[in-house]
Amino acid sequence: MKLYAVYHPNSEHARIVEEFVHDFEHIKGTPIKAVSLETRDGAAMATLYGVERYPAILAVKEDDHVLVKHWEGLPLPTMNEVDGYR
Repeated sequence: MKLYAVYHPNSEHARIVEEFVHDFEHIKGTPIKAVSLETRDGAAMATLYGVERYPAILAVKEDDHVLVKHWEGLPLPTMNEVDGYR
């Protein structure tokens, strides 16, 4: 399973997302890839998985073709909720 955090780095929620990503890897030992919506790839990912509210945390199968679970908007899910899908 791959984990992504899709967000706007130049927004009021950027720090919350970046801290979550950092803390999750430090505590759970699994990285979450931070993806900027301000890039072509980030915008394409949001469109592909139907993300409508930001920030969003995505749990995707290894081949990147199947979205298993996602959380949109604030508050972010707990680390334990996300950890259950890694």
